[in-house]
Amino acid sequence: MVQQVAPPGWPPEVRPAGAPEWEESAGRWLLDICPPELRGYPVLRRHLVVLARFAVVHTDATLEATRFALGETRTGLKDVVGPETVEAVLQAWERELARLTARKRSVGLVDEAVRGRRFRPQL
Repeated sequence: MVQQVAPPGWPPEVRPAGAPEWEESAGRWLLDICPPELRGYPVLRRHLVVLARFAVVHTDATLEATRFALGETRTGLKDVVGPETVEAVLQAWERELARLTARKRSVGLVDEAVRGRRFRPQL
């Protein structure tokens, strides 16, 4: 019997690759992290590998937008809110950047697994 392994960064909502019903759990999770409008595209529901690719691209684009927002917060908000609000906004963007960075790893691992990669226990 082959042991199914979830590597560090694997999303807890997704069963380990190769486990029973892992692809169904991956599909649900991928749909949940993508914009809700994507649920309307039948091709994404029929082809898990395509859905995973959409999730990778969406996550990368959201990360890029978050980095941009973090960089322009001071100049973009300095004339409309006080310095304490700007600092709070910067902290929120930094937390979002950390969350999305972790998600990028998770999505990448699921994308690799959908393409056939299986993870082994580390010694």
